[in-house]
Amino acid sequence: MRFPEIKKHLANFKVGIAGAGGLGSNCAVALARSGVGTLVIADFDIVEQANLNRQYYFVHQIGMQKTQALKENISVINAETVVEIFNGRLDGSNIPSVFNGCDVIVEAFDCDNMKEMIVETVQEKMKGIPLVVGSGLAGWGNNDQIKYRKIDNTLYLCGDESTAAGDDLPPMAPRVAIVAGMQANTVIEILMKTYGSNEILTK
Repeated sequence: MRFPEIKKHLANFKVGIAGAGGLGSNCAVALARSGVGTLVIADFDIVEQANLNRQYYFVHQIGMQKTQALKENISVINAETVVEIFNGRLDGSNIPSVFNGCDVIVEAFDCDNMKEMIVETVQEKMKGIPLVVGSGLAGWGNNDQIKYRKIDNTLYLCGDESTAAGDDLPPMAPRVAIVAGMQANTVIEILMKTYGSNEILTK
């Protein structure tokens, strides 16, 4: 299948991105470049200088809402991708409404408790919607430890599943980008096996 056909297929789908930091911003850009039709990006934070070592933002965007800055960047990369934004904190009560209509959701939080919360929420309140989680990406090197694991048809894990970020082991651009790319690749794999609402794929 040639790229124009892939892009036409992916244009039928909506993907939710929970968090617009290192994982979320890089994953969103990869999905936009690939031709995903609609992205729903949710985050409450603003762009800071410290984010620029791994997140898809620029110096002139410091102080902007991450969601708005990312929407701006994606519009330059692929103006055909529709970007819907939610500026606020996600929790168990609003996730189903924020990501209503999404075909896949990407988890891109920093905190373990938030990761657990979205897994529980999606599995309980959004049954059947695939969730792609990032887990274990801090530091550098150890490429062989970064992996993809399918738990079932609705839960996928990307990362080494063990390396937690901290002051002495910060998240850095290469490993963050690898895991974000793996998440985007997983989303595309799921969507390429799914019929869009306006098409019938022929093999």
